[in-house]
Amino acid sequence: MNGRDPQPDGGPGLREQLDRTNELLQRVLAEVSKTPSTHAIFVDAGYVYAAAGLLVTGTEDRRSFDLDAEGLIEAFIDKARTIFADSRLLRVYWYDGARRRIHTTEQQAIAELPDVKVRLGNLNANNQQKGVDSLIRSDLESLARHRAVSDAALVGGDEDLVSAVEAAQGYGARVHLWGIEAGEGRNQAEPLLWEVDSQRTFDLDFCRPYVTRRPVTMYEEDSPAPAREDVRFVGAQIAAGWLATRGRDALADLLPGRPYLPGSVDQDLLVEAERLLQRSLRGHAHLRRALRDGFWQHLQAQY
Repeated sequence: MNGRDPQPDGGPGLREQLDRTNELLQRVLAEVSKTPSTHAIFVDAGYVYAAAGLLVTGTEDRRSFDLDAEGLIEAFIDKARTIFADSRLLRVYWYDGARRRIHTTEQQAIAELPDVKVRLGNLNANNQQKGVDSLIRSDLESLARHRAVSDAALVGGDEDLVSAVEAAQGYGARVHLWGIEAGEGRNQAEPLLWEVDSQRTFDLDFCRPYVTRRPVTMYEEDSPAPAREDVRFVGAQIAAGWLATRGRDALADLLPGRPYLPGSVDQDLLVEAERLLQRSLRGHAHLRRALRDGFWQHLQAQY
């Protein structure tokens, strides 16, 4: 016997270990409490164009209106700052479709915005997006798995996004569904509404500043159709103006997609040609081909 009283709690050594462990836990908890939450915004552009276009202009046809994507993205960011007040923005993901996944001029401009990442699926012959839902799921799941986001605002409505929501929630992230008001009924799938952690809808007043209907010009249809060569010349004329405005860098980006034109460029070409010819080319496929041929012929001659 050494004369010391026995220690019922296991002795000084065990007490010191417990104290050190408690101190370490307190330091870890203190660091965790200092770490800000992070959120990201995931935007299905196809849904936004269709829903906002229908709400503001009465049509889902993207050729019939212009969308101020930069302004709308900033509005989404501002809304997120209000909702996730103690959280920082990781970035905005903008999902859209493009033929052969080649950025249109509009998509290039969006990609250049700060804190915005453009992700492209394919666009089929019927102008339907393919592969966008899988991109959203991949990004949502990956960011949630690596604890890169604690909250995800998802702007969309497709039922196929349910698996993306479930995947992110499985790693502890909260998913908040944002939608655009529907004139009648719903434009978001019920199973998607059931799975998310919260839901918010943006109304007409919110969307109206960012959607503008393109002017529709009426032409006399009883006048004779222009000659094919005249239309080709107009296409070349428009190409000259396009090149002077956008420069050779834009031309280099456009050439890999030949003979296809990005949807926004093709629509602008058609509208300008009809203005110059004072004749509608709708329903005249051979003249529209001649218009594109003249446009491409001039651009290639300048390269």
